[in-house]
Amino acid sequence: MGKVYSAHSVSVDGYITGRGPAPGRGLGDGTVLFDWYFDGDTPSRVFDGFRLSESSAKFFDALAGRDGAIVAGRNTYEDSDRFGGGSPHPDAPLFVVSHRPAPEITERQTLVTTGIEDAIAAARKVAGDKDVGLMGGGVLTAALRAGLVDEVVLHQVPVLLGGGRSFFQELPEHIHLRLLEVVPAPGVTHLHYEVVR
Repeated sequence: MGKVYSAHSVSVDGYITGRGPAPGRGLGDGTVLFDWYFDGDTPSRVFDGFRLSESSAKFFDALAGRDGAIVAGRNTYEDSDRFGGGSPHPDAPLFVVSHRPAPEITERQTLVTTGIEDAIAAARKVAGDKDVGLMGGGVLTAALRAGLVDEVVLHQVPVLLGGGRSFFQELPEHIHLRLLEVVPAPGVTHLHYEVVR
């Protein structure tokens, strides 16, 4: 069975969006968080159109190549224009966690209304031996509370946004992480952590 992990671009002050993320506004006024996807000369082997630095491409493609399914929260889903009816990953199906109906869900997406445990269980069945990627601060927080997260990856961008949607939400207790890898790259530092149980 694969791992459950989260990988997000995040500002130094902990935001994963700019100010004012909303349906039709995307991830708000913080696209600087994603410039490293397109600022290099090395094309991604997983994502068409991504041109990263050589060091970022190596790290990013190794991570993205592990994905067998993606679980996203409703805010991430809506703010990302519902991923165009597909998935944020070219090869991994999408599971959307929401407590309210989502009539816009397509046949290429799965709505899970019974909580994070059921969403991750369904995603694991589809992923097989591959990993399940988590998208969104709410989904990550719920999965951490449930003890279901194996790894956390922060693509830390050297910027203070001063506002937006915070990555981490309130947790009931401390969660300790063990640093596995640090990869400095132009415009971003990739920080790979294991969740200590």
